[in-house]
Amino acid sequence: MQAVSRDLKVADFVRDEVARILQFEMRDPRVGSFVSVNDVKVSKDLSYAEIYVSSLQATTEQERVELIAVLNKAAGFFRSSLAKRHTMRTTPAPRFHYDELVESGPRLEKLISDAVSKDKQNPGYEGDKDGQA
Repeated sequence: MQAVSRDLKVADFVRDEVARILQFEMRDPRVGSFVSVNDVKVSKDLSYAEIYVSSLQATTEQERVELIAVLNKAAGFFRSSLAKRHTMRTTPAPRFHYDELVESGPRLEKLISDAVSKDKQNPGYEGDKDGQA
């Protein structure tokens, strides 16, 4: 069985703790209460944590940019809060990014299902070779 690398363990820790900080400790009204931490990628040397977030309240591009700017300005707050919650020698510096994949996923699924249904309407459509349509 392959051991989980340290950067993945730290990424899981950062994801969980940043979500808790956003939910219970963040007081900035510009952030709102519907911010989700979707993914965290920590550098191999554990110096940076790329944190991907999305928000149900940020509906326009301007709101998304403002959300990321607010979170990146509060990076010191997040780093010091994380440092209090672990015993590692260093704490990764957080860098926030807006995760577009969460919102584009349903759109891509619809495009795929539309293409499949259009193919099925084609008179030359034979379905999958395995006998499935």
